[in-house]
Amino acid sequence: MQAMVLERAREPLKPMERPDPEPLQGEVRVRVSACGVCRTDLHVVDGELPNPKLPIVPGHEIVGRIDLVGKDVSGLAIGMRVGIPWLGRTCGHCEYCRQGRENLCNEPLFTGYTRDGGFATHAIADAKFVFRLPESGEDVAIAPLLCAGLIGWRSLRIAGEGKRIGLYGFGAAAHIIAQVARWQGRDVFAFTSPGDTAAQAFARKLGAEWAGSSEVRPPDELDCAIIYAPVGPLVPLALGAVRKGGRVVCAGIHMSDIPAFPYRLLWEERELRSVANLTRKDGDEFFEIVAKAAVVTETVRYPLRRANEAFSDLRTGRLQGAAVLVPEAS
Repeated sequence: MQAMVLERAREPLKPMERPDPEPLQGEVRVRVSACGVCRTDLHVVDGELPNPKLPIVPGHEIVGRIDLVGKDVSGLAIGMRVGIPWLGRTCGHCEYCRQGRENLCNEPLFTGYTRDGGFATHAIADAKFVFRLPESGEDVAIAPLLCAGLIGWRSLRIAGEGKRIGLYGFGAAAHIIAQVARWQGRDVFAFTSPGDTAAQAFARKLGAEWAGSSEVRPPDELDCAIIYAPVGPLVPLALGAVRKGGRVVCAGIHMSDIPAFPYRLLWEERELRSVANLTRKDGDEFFEIVAKAAVVTETVRYPLRRANEAFSDLRTGRLQGAAVLVPEAS
């Protein structure tokens, strides 16, 4: 198979030819048709997440079709269209798994981080952790839903049911969740880097009530806010924008240090929460919502061999929507 491999953190991915992987008991092999490029992948490559399993094939927004099935797999068959998400496996027996909080499992495996992912022509997945996908929709359009969408949905639920919601960082996740929030009847306020008028115009195109710089107070107090950008100084800004009793959710797996801020920003029963990973239940819920809300993803395609270029565009903020890698036809 062809794969883009990270051998050492903070170095470019290397194109490699590898033997086609074989699924073990309880696993399936998927021929990858599209794999989204997530900011979490960038954190892995840039060495901002600890202890990746190196060398590693990144990528965890995988869409493809099963082409080989391991022993003791039920409910899945060759030819089925599936998605492989970030959460690759859980232990099933720790206190969190027993409580239905598998996103906090003590012994998880993560796709593209501690097990090989989808920046390749083939990927192996635990059969219990793949999502059956409908036949409708393009593979490239669906790929960002496997993480940007799933984490976005989890963060939206945790944010609560507030009418006025702020989204800080209008990238892959926010552009999906803005559409869901509007379908729910909420007013969306989009916050971008100062001067990023393109992202602000994009947010307004998707129905945002207001779009502007993250350094600017919105015209109305927010009921809740979600921070998608991995920028710690956004935390006090978001707390300052939400009403009494409002909630701020940090949705990323990594964030730069949060600066000290006065207690008055947290006082009056404001809440600060984080989001960790996802559960399979999140996926079941979200894919139903996607159809009902008629979510449309904005994507930029890159051939698999140009994965480093996609990372560069993501790192420098040149992307609108989500980057998606597409393996070349063989």
